[in-house]
Amino acid sequence: MDDEKKILGSIEISEKIIEETKKDIKNIADFKKKIEEYLLQNVTELLDVILGGAVLLDVSDIHIEPEENDAKLRIRLDGILQDIVFFDRETYHHLTSRLKLLSKLKLNISDRPQDGRYTIKIGDVFIEVRTSSLPAEYGESIVMKVLNPKNLIDLKDLGIREDLYKTFQKEITKPNGMIIVTGPTGSGKTTTLYAFLKQIQNSGIKIITIEDPIEYHLKGISQTQVSPEKGYTFADGLRSVVRQDPNVILVGEIRDLETAKIALQAALTGHLVLSTLHTNDAAGTIPRLEDLGADASSIASGLKMVVAQRLIRKVCKKCSTLIKPTEKESEEIKRGLKNLPASVRGPSSDKIKIAKIKSGGCKTCNFTGYKGRKGLFEAFLVDSEIEKFILTSPPVSLIREMAIKKGMKTIYQSGLIDITEGITTFEEVARVVEEDSVN
Repeated sequence: MDDEKKILGSIEISEKIIEETKKDIKNIADFKKKIEEYLLQNVTELLDVILGGAVLLDVSDIHIEPEENDAKLRIRLDGILQDIVFFDRETYHHLTSRLKLLSKLKLNISDRPQDGRYTIKIGDVFIEVRTSSLPAEYGESIVMKVLNPKNLIDLKDLGIREDLYKTFQKEITKPNGMIIVTGPTGSGKTTTLYAFLKQIQNSGIKIITIEDPIEYHLKGISQTQVSPEKGYTFADGLRSVVRQDPNVILVGEIRDLETAKIALQAALTGHLVLSTLHTNDAAGTIPRLEDLGADASSIASGLKMVVAQRLIRKVCKKCSTLIKPTEKESEEIKRGLKNLPASVRGPSSDKIKIAKIKSGGCKTCNFTGYKGRKGLFEAFLVDSEIEKFILTSPPVSLIREMAIKKGMKTIYQSGLIDITEGITTFEEVARVVEEDSVN
């Protein structure tokens, strides 16, 4: 690929760098060493090495952050940011200029935020990268979100408990109603929604998505991207989509009353509507929709299932062992899981073994003790009793109590179950979710 093609929204990593990264980069230490090598010898191919290594290590985000005298490269791996290298200002300007050209950002604008995207080609694989630039004290901070299509996984690969998997399977095949997935940014909501779409997709139904932006391209599905600066919002897109005879509609996010009202109306008129919302837990979804101005009767009738989720790191199998929990840890497990049936709760406390990470980790896990991530979920269905309950506009605490009474296993309890199965640790669960106040 010549230089002109490289700067028009796509970059092809050369065979030489692909082979080098595959051979030389096995962990973050190797990645750092390879970048430092190119900083000394060949700055023109530095971006190719950064991108190639990031894809190889399954990095989700790449950060380039200017400081007073130099700039810092950081990556987010398994949800945790890690420093990689510092480089001089000249190299920083070279990288940011090339990235702005690639991402179709204006080179002459550095005093306000810009968003763009480009594609990396590695062999036969195309990987989308979303670029965000932000004015900072010492220059523009650049963050690149790497959207690797290999992260589009099937429902069965989300790491869901069997009871929840069966519930999801049943609910996403219903002909109408709204399913909302909630959680903070970076908690895997989009991955879950796409897994739902992959599960139900077939030639007999029409699926349309409205996204901001389109993160992954799905075959056989119509996808449209909102453009608020051109007056094309989620609400505008949704109004048009319902006239396209869809069976299933995915709305990237419910942000305002208009979108909420149209989405609920679509759910009440024969469509399955999937969407996301930003709340702390599943129970918070209903008050949040009411805060936006949605009518309680529409929420009660239209909403069918609410899912909340987080992502936790899994322990590295190569440098962890299973040990008996301490008395304090056993007590926390017992207290947290006491209201769950034995079939879900797992082994009795005297038979539980939990993961213990070797101090300092190993090369396989980049010396963190963790390798890969999985979801923690909580979900409840809106049955006739909860439907009537919603009409009274109850607070979050009472909705949560009702959902638990109906059998909802909380995110925290899901974390405890993973601890008892040796998948993760107390420290990791505490990092992403608070201990339940109601059990």
